[in-house]
Amino acid sequence: MSAPSVLIAGCGDVGSRLATQLLAAGFQVYGLRRDVSRLPDGVIGVAGDLFNEDCPATWPVGAIDYLVYSAAATDHDEAGYRAAYVQGLQHVLGWLNDYGQEPERLLFVSSSSVYGQQNGEWVDEKSETVAAGYSGRVMLEAEQVALNSGIPASIVRLTGIYGPGREWLLTQVRRGYRVAVDPPLYGNRIHADDAAGLMAFLLDADCKGVELDNVYIGVDDAPAPLAEVVAWLRDYLDVTEWSEDESVRRTGSKRCSNARAKALGWVPKYPSYREGYAAILEGKC
Repeated sequence: MSAPSVLIAGCGDVGSRLATQLLAAGFQVYGLRRDVSRLPDGVIGVAGDLFNEDCPATWPVGAIDYLVYSAAATDHDEAGYRAAYVQGLQHVLGWLNDYGQEPERLLFVSSSSVYGQQNGEWVDEKSETVAAGYSGRVMLEAEQVALNSGIPASIVRLTGIYGPGREWLLTQVRRGYRVAVDPPLYGNRIHADDAAGLMAFLLDADCKGVELDNVYIGVDDAPAPLAEVVAWLRDYLDVTEWSEDESVRRTGSKRCSNARAKALGWVPKYPSYREGYAAILEGKC
């Protein structure tokens, strides 16, 4: 039996981590991005622009067993989001159609921004999507494009991704960042390796004939108040001075559950912010 092939459209940080894990599992991996020189070794480069409707010249002509759509917006406004997540996905689906390629499954990387809950509620895949901002609304629109594509699709709603190179909170804590303790401002996060690991797990499960749901939330085991995370980081970093003024970066407050993914057998490598940030600060990831 030949190795299953996967095309990762938008093979950036998380996509590259996914590619590395899939290569180790025996997949043949194509990575689509503008600069293919930045792809991990072993990934077959597809130089292309998701924002351009012209099919890349190096588009693979053979079978594509799986498609992972993992784009990132370059312009952070409504038009930029629509170009990246709705129109870009439509372009890729058109290219597949042009070559008569019918993947077994599409994984669409979405965001927990589709949930607008504000009062610390627990949220799962069945919770109401009440996106307040354009980012969540456009993501919901893109999810429908994926689900209506004619390809069996699973949406992976990732929460706040952190990891090497994604260290905004660490920088803020070092600068004396302070947040309100009460009411708690709950945040959700997932290490970049675990975001990739969840998608690799889902693809492997599909290969084995496991019936997948159409939506999964990608989050660690321990949603936590932002003030708790900041206090832990201060202690770890030995930060002893901080601002008297509270700085709040967002207003949403919810607790996302990973129960559906864990029921399938997925286990995050970094179950909470403690293990994840310790690994970053110790240079272990």
